[in-house]
Amino acid sequence: MKGRERKLLTVGLSLILMTAGVLLYMKSHQRLGKPGVLAVTVPGSPRLHIELPTNAPGFTFKEAPPDETVTNGLPKDTSFRGAVYQDAEGMIQTTVVMMGTDRTSIHRPQFCLTGQGWTIDDARSEITTVRIDKPRPVDLPVVKLIAKKTFEKDGKQVTAAGVYVYWFVADEAVTADYRQRLWWMAEHLLRTGELQRWSYISCFASCAPGQEDRAYRRIQRLMNNTLPEYQLAWPAPLATASVAR
Repeated sequence: MKGRERKLLTVGLSLILMTAGVLLYMKSHQRLGKPGVLAVTVPGSPRLHIELPTNAPGFTFKEAPPDETVTNGLPKDTSFRGAVYQDAEGMIQTTVVMMGTDRTSIHRPQFCLTGQGWTIDDARSEITTVRIDKPRPVDLPVVKLIAKKTFEKDGKQVTAAGVYVYWFVADEAVTADYRQRLWWMAEHLLRTGELQRWSYISCFASCAPGQEDRAYRRIQRLMNNTLPEYQLAWPAPLATASVAR
């Protein structure tokens, strides 16, 4: 091996070892940030209890604990809460998954739908915003997915549609972009030594094909009636001039 190649190899190995050392140091010294949702400690458990409202105006509330196959696959300090809110038109499922020290707790939300047999319509899905009026008017960034699923019922093939809305929130941080969340988390960790405690919030409503817009409006109404009760971080408030309806 020539002297120049040996030097480059030495430099490369040194950088790899330095990077590994920095990562190991940060993992052993990192502290966990505050949640972006209202949550309280559970005695004897590394998980937190997420405080979803049970009295949303216009909706009834029912607890919807996740399946054991889901919870058993999550890190031990991952917190989660599921609920079904129902109005006169049907049910809306709300789920909150909050990471602990293991950043792999939150995966790409699209996996949740496709894993249950839903097909996402990319042409009709989008990153958008939902106007939340309290505690102050804001445009909350969300991803809206339009999906459909065909299944057999009473010996016939039936097609259902669904609207799935999700976003991410941590202490003083909100985004609908999965990659941006990862970037912010890495940058914040390197800059402060604190691992942001991100939560993934989703709302899902099934409906008849062609009724997706109506289902989306129901989700927006539910979000306005529940989020101010448990979400702690928000985008910048809207300017007064833009709030007028």
